[in-house]
Amino acid sequence: MQTLYAHFQTVDTPVILSEKKLVANIDSIYDLYIYLLSALLETTDIARNLMTDARLKFLPTQEEINPNTRFIDNLFIKQLDANRDLRKHINRLKINWADDKDLFRRLFINFRETDSYINYMNSPESGYKEDKEIIVNLLTTALLASDPFVSLFEEKNIYWTDDMDTAVMMVLKTVKKWSKSTDEFQTLPPLLVSPDEEGDDLIQDFVLKLFRKTLINSDEYAVLIAKYADNWEFDRIAILDVILFKMALAEFMEFPSIPVKVTINEYIEISKEYSTPKSRQFINGLLDKIAVDLKKEGKINKMGRGLIE
Repeated sequence: MQTLYAHFQTVDTPVILSEKKLVANIDSIYDLYIYLLSALLETTDIARNLMTDARLKFLPTQEEINPNTRFIDNLFIKQLDANRDLRKHINRLKINWADDKDLFRRLFINFRETDSYINYMNSPESGYKEDKEIIVNLLTTALLASDPFVSLFEEKNIYWTDDMDTAVMMVLKTVKKWSKSTDEFQTLPPLLVSPDEEGDDLIQDFVLKLFRKTLINSDEYAVLIAKYADNWEFDRIAILDVILFKMALAEFMEFPSIPVKVTINEYIEISKEYSTPKSRQFINGLLDKIAVDLKKEGKINKMGRGLIE
């Protein structure tokens, strides 16, 4: 959407340049994924350092001398730390949290006071499953719930606020897919459209197709939108709404595996985030009306389990 907006707003911009920008933005989502995995490692390092500092105090308590090391010995974190693919990407991005250690220290100190952490540390049940669960809890309820933590990524890339959900999905997928036998040679997952892997299309393939089909059929979609917009003159419709309409029409007619209702709901949500207060109802009503007629005309053909209507 953002790339299409920039393309339509700039006169005579070559499509190839807009595509290159789009691909760069897609690649940055994977970089964000690597940063999040690295942040999990950094949090564990902070926990280890705090434990060492406590043991070296002038008058440490018995608990500080013989601490519970379950969190820093987390089996999943050990796998992550040893993973060669992850290390390669961390080195490529030159990730360094040296300036952010105080933040990670505060985040972990707050996290170790939570019921989830306390129960994990004291539970008689100890194993790989529990180790993965506490890492998911750390990411979702401690790190991502912290505005200063999220701001770290906003400062690195202005698009990462919008990409965070996708990157988090990838982290959760990594946690879910790895097993106790996963070794250091395990490759990290690709950037998939669907977290359940029902298909094997990469996000880049999906996004580039959507981008190209929206551009190629832009004039045709504009005529269709104007036809169904009733009393609205086409040039009075918000530019962003027009782009969202065109993208939705491309999904209707060019992506047989995406249900019509899913498309409509997705673009309603996008309009709520980025467009005008009235866009939600306008987009919902117009797309619903167009979809009905396109189905009658045989221009919408959905294939796959649960998609044939």
